[in-house]
Amino acid sequence: MGTARRRLSSPSGAIPEVDGFNFTDHMRALCADLCGRLDELAHVDTSRVVIRFCQARNRSPYGVYASLTPLRFAGGMLTTRRRGRTWTIERLYNDAGREMLYLLSFYLPRFLDRSFDYKLSTVVHELLHIGPAFDGDLRRHPGRYYAHGRSQQQFDAQAESLAAKWLAREPAPRIADFLRYDARELIRRHGRIVGQKIRTPKLIPALR
Repeated sequence: MGTARRRLSSPSGAIPEVDGFNFTDHMRALCADLCGRLDELAHVDTSRVVIRFCQARNRSPYGVYASLTPLRFAGGMLTTRRRGRTWTIERLYNDAGREMLYLLSFYLPRFLDRSFDYKLSTVVHELLHIGPAFDGDLRRHPGRYYAHGRSQQQFDAQAESLAAKWLAREPAPRIADFLRYDARELIRRHGRIVGQKIRTPKLIPALR
């Protein structure tokens, strides 16, 4: 089977000193803490989730704030059939050769310019989309609306409830404090915002 492979730097889980504010390293630490404290997210291995930021085209408050891209198909399959052809997704690997299963994206500055509570619940919302089998596929709800179930409002409410539950467990303030600042304030404090920026993996023909 033909595949395209890309290597990424191995995520360490630490927040190194850098020239500027490293958004993706701080977000990785936050996601790891959320998954470590919440049973509902305990299946998520954040070392196999690529976290990136994308530059929003403008500062409009309208548009996508974050997204989760599964790097495999339904049931964790490596291929899918569409229009009579077999397709696969370009695979991402860290420096140790371990395959990454999900791509978690945040759109800046739009994401950072929302309220603290909204940002935190948005992070939880995206992590909730990761399937319980952690096989590269999404969490699939019964019926036609498999991504959020019959009610996106209920899905959002669950994310908000879990965010409040995490806060009630008194995590170290440094873990999420960066979400209390908008993009301009982070730049004022740190000079610039940096982090991992990669292109989206491509859907490619699978050659047998």
